[in-house]
Amino acid sequence: MPHTPSSTLRTQPPTEIVARLYVGDLAAAEDPQVLTALRITHVLSAMPGHVALPPSSSLPHLGPHQSLQRFQLPVHDTPFSELAAFLPRATAWIAAALSDPGARVLVHCAQGVSRSASVAAAFLVAYCNCTPEQAVQHVQARRPCAQPNPGFVSQLAEFYQTVHAGMGAGSGGGGRGHSGRNTPAR
Repeated sequence: MPHTPSSTLRTQPPTEIVARLYVGDLAAAEDPQVLTALRITHVLSAMPGHVALPPSSSLPHLGPHQSLQRFQLPVHDTPFSELAAFLPRATAWIAAALSDPGARVLVHCAQGVSRSASVAAAFLVAYCNCTPEQAVQHVQARRPCAQPNPGFVSQLAEFYQTVHAGMGAGSGGGGRGHSGRNTPAR
């Protein structure tokens, strides 16, 4: 792999958090070999600025009429950055992607430590019936370098309250019902 500024940030290869949902760093997102090896079809970038995703034509696992799908959250990694406002759309995007049994999603930030781990934890809160604490613990158990910043952990608690506020009896979770195939093992 050619040396680029982002390749020096790599902390470890992308980690599968639940079936077909991976957390990684910028270098992984920009590396066609990594995306091909993991058969990634969707990339969620949890960082501002340009992300040089490889062209779909350089990803042989994608069919001739299939393109790499992308979604970007312009979030900085500071305790005061607003992440919670992006979580409903981000987690719904991940869930929609994973509804296709052939899809594989990579959530990344610069180092694969805080922002991407927080987004993956939010997905577990919204779609896998986890508390914020359980979600963060699950992500950290799978990816030991994961360390959501304290502000993001607080925002996960707010997100949990928002997600579960409309989950009265028979409501089905406001459309967040899930088959359980991505439910983390406890």
